[in-house]
Amino acid sequence: MHEFAVWAPKAKRMTLKLGEQLLPMEGPNDHGWWCTVCMEARCGDDYAYLIDDDPTPYPDPRSLWQPYGVHGVSRLYDHRLFPWTDQRWQGPPLFGAVLYELHIGTFTKEGTFDSAIEKLDHLVELGITHVEIMPVAESPGNHGWGYDGVALSAVTNKYGGPDGLKRFVDACHNKGLAVILDVVYNHFGPTGNYTHKFGPYLTEKHKTPWGDGVNFEDTGSDEVRRFFCDNAIMWLLEYHIDGLRLDAVHELTDRSAIHFMEQLSAEVETVGAMLGRKLVLIAESDLNDPKVVRPREAGGYGMDAQWSDDFHHALFTLLHSESGGYYDDFGSFSYLGKALKEMFVFDGNYSIYRARSHGRPIDGLSAHHFIGFIQNHDQVGNRATGERLEHIVGLDAAKVALGMVLTAPFIPMLFMGEEFAASTPFLYFADHEDEQMAKLVFEGRKNEFSAFGFNEAEQIPDPEKPETFEASKLNWDEVHEGRHAEMLDWTKKLLHLRRHSLSLNDGDLSHVLIDCHEEERWLTMQRGKMLVVLNLGEKLTRVKTPGQYVLALASKPEVAVAPGEVGMPPMSFAVFSAEGRERVS
Repeated sequence: MHEFAVWAPKAKRMTLKLGEQLLPMEGPNDHGWWCTVCMEARCGDDYAYLIDDDPTPYPDPRSLWQPYGVHGVSRLYDHRLFPWTDQRWQGPPLFGAVLYELHIGTFTKEGTFDSAIEKLDHLVELGITHVEIMPVAESPGNHGWGYDGVALSAVTNKYGGPDGLKRFVDACHNKGLAVILDVVYNHFGPTGNYTHKFGPYLTEKHKTPWGDGVNFEDTGSDEVRRFFCDNAIMWLLEYHIDGLRLDAVHELTDRSAIHFMEQLSAEVETVGAMLGRKLVLIAESDLNDPKVVRPREAGGYGMDAQWSDDFHHALFTLLHSESGGYYDDFGSFSYLGKALKEMFVFDGNYSIYRARSHGRPIDGLSAHHFIGFIQNHDQVGNRATGERLEHIVGLDAAKVALGMVLTAPFIPMLFMGEEFAASTPFLYFADHEDEQMAKLVFEGRKNEFSAFGFNEAEQIPDPEKPETFEASKLNWDEVHEGRHAEMLDWTKKLLHLRRHSLSLNDGDLSHVLIDCHEEERWLTMQRGKMLVVLNLGEKLTRVKTPGQYVLALASKPEVAVAPGEVGMPPMSFAVFSAEGRERVS
């Protein structure tokens, strides 16, 4: 037996197509829902909906499984049948966490959940605590980043479908790894989205870079909000996911008295209390507004953390003389220091890029509300040719950059392959099926890159070609060779240092002291008993220290310690411990 229910408030007649049967549905009720109970329906049965006189069978907007792709009929799936083995799982807190972002399709040669399981020991040995996977909702075509999902509750068959994701999460938990899932609630993909046939999921009153905005505040928005909240809860309850990363929340327009993010935060907290473990919500936001992560009781939206793009921009522009777009706002050591001490570089000051003031101060929030990185899918994949940091600045500078990420006050995040300086790029790839759409996307990306000064359009790989996707897959054979092994060893040492230092896990920003010199190109960051020093200059630099220190870790052997100062060779990074106070084992 199964009860079929679908929200279609404007429909005059709804028909369930179950296999070859056509069954009339009852409705709509006061909230626009239609339903019918079918006694013979079973898990594995295919079904779809017919709307009014339209003979086309449409997939269920809440479908749990799309075995024939986004345009095909839906299939009944029973979450209760999976044999979970993680019943005692509690999960590590964000305090002390190290995140690792990966794309299932390119993480391994096979590009599946099952093949990704085989690499979990690598992440455990590295010191990762949370695996953050890019979106896995069903989307059109054979490959893509996942941000064009349209069947938002159906795990894509490209990676192994619903059971494949459950096997992956179960395996992660049995290895001690928490799982964060990237979800997209700001738009639907351009191909295969049939929600508009059922109800006002989108509104023309608000525009996003992808078209009409999601309807969080207009007519019918109660059910749209319910749709997305239920989607979030499904991942947490039925897939045992430990937290969600919400894509580009600045594109969620909601002027309701209770913002969608606040509602979602409250509901997720309730689910966590029921499960007896902390569930987390992480936002991507370019607003530089601490309201996103401020607790609900203090007037915020209650997200647990948000990505920190300002840190990336501040450090990257010091490592590489790049300009154009948002990079025009950065390029000074004082801004890097501000990103480390205050999280937001733009907290009410003037932004050249935006031609207006931007942001507001975080006012006492812990650094553990922010996630910092020097590489992620956006910062690598949205470069014209998908170069990773080491491809651009070299191994020495990449080691310095990773050193800053893993000793900074915020929660650090690595991007897959960063730990061993992967030789493969991470390109933008998609399979839009519609040739006109594919052409528009490709041309749009060329125009976007020209704003950053890249005018060699012929060098940009075509996102639609399968070889662009294949070129982005990690080469695991290189991990223990040459510079890759050197970078992996450096990453492990940094993570060991962070894991065993109370000072480096302290989120209190009042304990962070910054000093820097623009001309000599060095910066120091004192964090309790630990002192972090980087020299991006071209010559040996002697930096005064506030007391006596011993060397804990250095990117180059030439780093030297003397009474009251340290010697830093060109393009180097080091961490020092206050003598006799906090030694690192």
